[in-house]
Amino acid sequence: MTSRVSGAVTAVLGPTNTGKTHLAIERMCAHSSGIIGFPLRLLAREVYDRVVALKGANQVALVTGEEKIVPPDARWFLCTVESMPDRDVAFVALDEAQLGADPERGHVFTDRLMHVRGRDETMILGSEALKPMIRALVPDAEIIARPRFSTLTYAGAKKISRLPKRSAIVAFSAEEVYAVAEMLRRLRGGAAVVMGALSPRTRNAQVEMFQAGEVDYLVATDAIGMGLNMDVAHVAFAGLHKFDGRRRRRLTVAEMAQIAGRAGRHHRDGTFGALAEEGPDSFLPEEVLAIEEHRFPRLDHLFWREGDPDLSSIDALIKTLERRPEPGVLRAAPLATDLQVLKRLADEPWVRDRVGRPAMVARLWAACGIPDFRKVGIDPHARFVSRVFGHLSEGLGHVPHQWFADEIARLDNMAGDVETLAGRLSAIRSWAYIAQRADWLADPRHWAERTREIEERLSDGLHASLTQRFVDKRTTALIRRIGADAGALPVIIGPEGEVLVEDHPIGRLEGFRFTVEAGARANDKRLLLAAAEKRLGTERSRRAEALIAAEHDAFMLREDRLVWDGHGVARLTSGPSLGRPVLRLERDLDCLAPLQRDQVKARLETWLARSLDRQLPALVRLAGLAREAKASPAIRAVAAALEDAGGIAPRQPLRLMIDALSPDERRRLRGLGITIGTLDVFDPRLLKPGAATWRRTLMTLWGQSPALPRPGATILKRDEPGRTVASGFRPLGEQAVRIDLVERIARAAHDARVGRGPFTPDAALATSIGLEAATLDRLMGDLGFRKIRGEENEPARWIWRGRPPARPAPRVAASPGNAFAALADWGRTP
Repeated sequence: MTSRVSGAVTAVLGPTNTGKTHLAIERMCAHSSGIIGFPLRLLAREVYDRVVALKGANQVALVTGEEKIVPPDARWFLCTVESMPDRDVAFVALDEAQLGADPERGHVFTDRLMHVRGRDETMILGSEALKPMIRALVPDAEIIARPRFSTLTYAGAKKISRLPKRSAIVAFSAEEVYAVAEMLRRLRGGAAVVMGALSPRTRNAQVEMFQAGEVDYLVATDAIGMGLNMDVAHVAFAGLHKFDGRRRRRLTVAEMAQIAGRAGRHHRDGTFGALAEEGPDSFLPEEVLAIEEHRFPRLDHLFWREGDPDLSSIDALIKTLERRPEPGVLRAAPLATDLQVLKRLADEPWVRDRVGRPAMVARLWAACGIPDFRKVGIDPHARFVSRVFGHLSEGLGHVPHQWFADEIARLDNMAGDVETLAGRLSAIRSWAYIAQRADWLADPRHWAERTREIEERLSDGLHASLTQRFVDKRTTALIRRIGADAGALPVIIGPEGEVLVEDHPIGRLEGFRFTVEAGARANDKRLLLAAAEKRLGTERSRRAEALIAAEHDAFMLREDRLVWDGHGVARLTSGPSLGRPVLRLERDLDCLAPLQRDQVKARLETWLARSLDRQLPALVRLAGLAREAKASPAIRAVAAALEDAGGIAPRQPLRLMIDALSPDERRRLRGLGITIGTLDVFDPRLLKPGAATWRRTLMTLWGQSPALPRPGATILKRDEPGRTVASGFRPLGEQAVRIDLVERIARAAHDARVGRGPFTPDAALATSIGLEAATLDRLMGDLGFRKIRGEENEPARWIWRGRPPARPAPRVAASPGNAFAALADWGRTP
């Protein structure tokens, strides 16, 4: 990675459940471009989905070793740390930076920590243990401590049969995970399974079962400690020892805290404990105290390896990769898998014969970087890399089409048990990694799509196998019936929203609201709700995803209620000013998971902003102009008054303010679509039926309810609704005339007169829109003309008498919630 001139560097350090990742996402989205590097593909994918919901799929990229989604206009990148692209972006964040102390991958995190910077801002996220390393390696960084939002408490040791619901049990090998899940199946009806080796699709499907309440327990490896968001109340450790690739050792206190910290969400407290009361897998008192009080030993070193090695020759490459750092806090990284493979291949004469130039040395080093997804060990993995490089270093430098096709076809098989499918899923990741290299295949795009399809099928098959093996629905139903809990009874949701339990109708799901059957007795309703709630969680989640993905035209506004699929999902409420309403979700959506609820709200707010910009563009821009610090008091006052009036106001009360506008300011208002008319100031677009409806809705939120005239009307009679300027019509005796037509008549009259001499206006326009003679006379008088009496049969003549004197604008005190601060400022101007 290339270092470059950068902006401020901030290190946000703290325990888990501090919102560090959420903060980084917010900061990145506030910049014009950005990159966040994550320790896990699962986490990168999770955050990618969140940012897509905010920014749109065409502007967000996902880059991992096995998966690349990079739209042409991508501005925000979510990546694994190893796959962070070398791009000039405004914002860069590195997540879980304390992994620089990891023997296998630490050197990558250290390199990013030292060299990767954002043009405007860089954020380093990690545990408090990282603080000395930040001081030593990034001395100019501002360090911000983030306390945990909720309390984490030790709950003691509990047997599996006594674990509370919403518990996650953490084990440190696939065998342990499967054993614990099998025990939970027998004792408690089942569990979801999450491991780092699972694809995002399988992991999400398993977590969805847990989040939806289909199972009450989750069994996972320590992958859940890396920021994956799940609604866990208690974390139980099946053991406190793990094999780290070199030896079996006890977890460090920091590792224990990282995993235990998954308990609790935001301000909801969590607990942790062990399955063993005594022995080597039970917590020591000092460990419990350190975890509860978030006090851990500080890191005294990070692992380092040359990030920009010498590619002039294979020996120079190895030499630079084995170079030791300068004395200080950096230590030489242990021999990682990629370097072990490189040194083995360097001993092969045929390899040395093919790496005579730097480009081929670089190609060899890239091949050595293929991860050992299958965990087969160094010898088998080195043989696989050797074969890949053999193809890359001969002919056209491509992996043979037939070999690649045969190997992935062999993996495209959904038969077998959990272990078999998991093995195939790991293997397809190697081929997906190869397919993501742009110059390793003749048609990489085709093979990337093909490997993705196979991975998805294997993921679906593995999810089904995990569910079949570790979720005993019959046992779950029996346990819950014994406990008078009908929540696991078979629930069916019909096409019309009818909800049935064991073929008995119990209610209806309308949108996101479940209504119990009217004939149910009061004592039965609680059981019926419990029976439906578990199944409804999945269906509501599916509907929420459909809402998030819905097109703009799928929503509509009925008065102040936002409707989707025939059901109300949100309401508009008054915001800081009339042109800035606030959207509030209906309480029916409280049933959704917090993240999904946030995504729904973001989608609806996007729809609202787009609709306001489409229907009431001037009103939206007036709200901004009224608060523009650089604008003059006069134009701010006009904008504020117009916004508060809904974009239509009589000119007379605003005349002094309007007269104070400069020519440029008048042009600016015209650019917003505002007509400064003889009698009224208005946006003509607001007179259209759709815009008029939206305008009336916003004004109703602020206690104003102008009547809606009939659509398409130009003249209103005395008994028709809408005969006010606030509704877009100027009353003139027996008739009321639409204000844009009043302005046309005014302009035509002024165009016809010559100075202050008598003239006869062209009555064709007035006649065409249906103005009666008395109405026209009244209008001409209001416009500042005086009628001259002529001969009996002569047409009426008029003379300009000048506009009436301006009345002072009313003084309006600034108050929170309206836009009249600018008007008050203007009133104080000499």
